[in-house]
Amino acid sequence: MLKISSSFDSGAIEVVRLDDPADIRLRLRKDNAADFHQWFHFRLMGAAGKPVRMVFENAAGAAYPDGWRDYRCVASYDRQNWFRIAGTRYEDGQLIVEHTPERDSLYYAYFEPYSHERHLDLLARVELSPYARVRNLGSTVDGRDLDVVTVGRDAPGRVPVWIIARQHPGETMAEWFVEGLLERLLDNADPVARKVREHAVLHIVPNMNPDGAVRGNLRTNAAGRNLNREWRAPDPVASPEVFLVRAEMERTGCALFLDIHGDESLPYVFFSTAEEVPGFTAAAAAAQARFVETLLMVSPDFQTQEGYKPGRFGEELLTLASKWVANQFGCVSLTLEMPFKDNIILPDGHVGWNGARSKRLGAAMLDPILRHLREGGEG
Repeated sequence: MLKISSSFDSGAIEVVRLDDPADIRLRLRKDNAADFHQWFHFRLMGAAGKPVRMVFENAAGAAYPDGWRDYRCVASYDRQNWFRIAGTRYEDGQLIVEHTPERDSLYYAYFEPYSHERHLDLLARVELSPYARVRNLGSTVDGRDLDVVTVGRDAPGRVPVWIIARQHPGETMAEWFVEGLLERLLDNADPVARKVREHAVLHIVPNMNPDGAVRGNLRTNAAGRNLNREWRAPDPVASPEVFLVRAEMERTGCALFLDIHGDESLPYVFFSTAEEVPGFTAAAAAAQARFVETLLMVSPDFQTQEGYKPGRFGEELLTLASKWVANQFGCVSLTLEMPFKDNIILPDGHVGWNGARSKRLGAAMLDPILRHLREGGEG
């Protein structure tokens, strides 16, 4: 008997019809308190050896319908190894996934998930490191812990660096990135990591939106707030996640800020930079250029030719994390975007862009961080 379930961490789908494996009808489920929908994650059972055709009927109304162009669904039998489904296409406003499962239990998702249990395991491993500690900043809307990893000890000359990830919970590549960054940063045998720890105190929030992540939301927290539009005036009740992190950042100061995201439509790794922020100086531009140049040298996955067009954010500009920080602290402040699809400049036909590649990029980010720290961020 065919069955689809999604009552698990980050599960999200609506079943319309499930009587014929060759014509399964589905709908993308909205965030719990907002109209955004695009994320899906569910388990299909009872279809081993049968040609399956799944039609996501409301794909045209998704938050980013341009994201379906050249997109391929991800799947896994063991929830550890995820692969792309070649038989994915978008036509007539519907996302269609055609696949013949080899086994009776198979998971499908919009992108490789990063579970809350893995999040907690990451924090536990970090806590065992002699170089790091996990601090609780308070509670989310649903009462979950909002934690920050602090690497390094305050000492004269050490500067504060802030890195946050997964404000948008469906952008799971962001937490994979942080896992890779932390693994390298806490590696005693890595000389770049050792020098970074000598120069800085790093405050890293692996998941800004654990409620949305567990609920299977694409873009919002449990109160329906898009956290990356809350930075100018965060509500301590509806967006406590931003309120708490911003307050701590104001306490510690910030000399470098990175906000880690994923982009549905663009098949590239790129930065959203700070040129449009009021008060952006020539010195800030030079420091930003050096940072971008260094990542370009150390990671072939990164590029600077494609990205967001000027004016994209309009009047919302200073409600975004990296733009608010650039304006508030006058430091290099960047939003990193990774693709949900594949990286078109360095494609991988089997996995596309995935968790492992996100981790590698996170590890590579230590090199521009070190250069920035050594050169003081001055223009």
